[in-house]
Amino acid sequence: MVQNWKDVGPQRYRETFGRYFEDFTVGDIYEHRPGKTVTEYDNHLFTLLSLNTHPMHFDAEFAKESEFKQNLVVSPYTLALLIGMSVTDVSQKAIANLGMDEVRFTAPVFAGDTLYAESEVLAKRESKSRPGQGVVTIRTVGRNQKDETVCTFLRNMLIPARGQAVEDKNPRY
Repeated sequence: MVQNWKDVGPQRYRETFGRYFEDFTVGDIYEHRPGKTVTEYDNHLFTLLSLNTHPMHFDAEFAKESEFKQNLVVSPYTLALLIGMSVTDVSQKAIANLGMDEVRFTAPVFAGDTLYAESEVLAKRESKSRPGQGVVTIRTVGRNQKDETVCTFLRNMLIPARGQAVEDKNPRY
């Protein structure tokens, strides 16, 4: 079990997040909570920020003519949201995201859908070139409120060993 508080003085505790390399066990599944209900504003803002000009994401009249009959949530937002949901569990202490593979969008996401995520630890290994660090591979699955899988992806992260994270070396954190 990951400790969520560290003693920083008499009767004083600081909330902590994330896991050290040693805390990951292949086969473990972390359910990321809370979920997030996607709003039309979320979709429009991300669409504009990313300069995605496809009208399926912001033109309701255009989308009415499609097979979905409504705007689709832009898929990079779905991916970003699911990654964000997983941070406190799996990558809060990460030194770097090393890559993502096998990104799949398996069902549409609409404004009003509530998304939930979970990540399974697929592999871990100590770094050969970076002592005190290791590579952890996870598969994250995002589901909507109907328990339909909407997105899956693999992610590789460089994770510090206990005592090697930034917050371990600086009392301010």
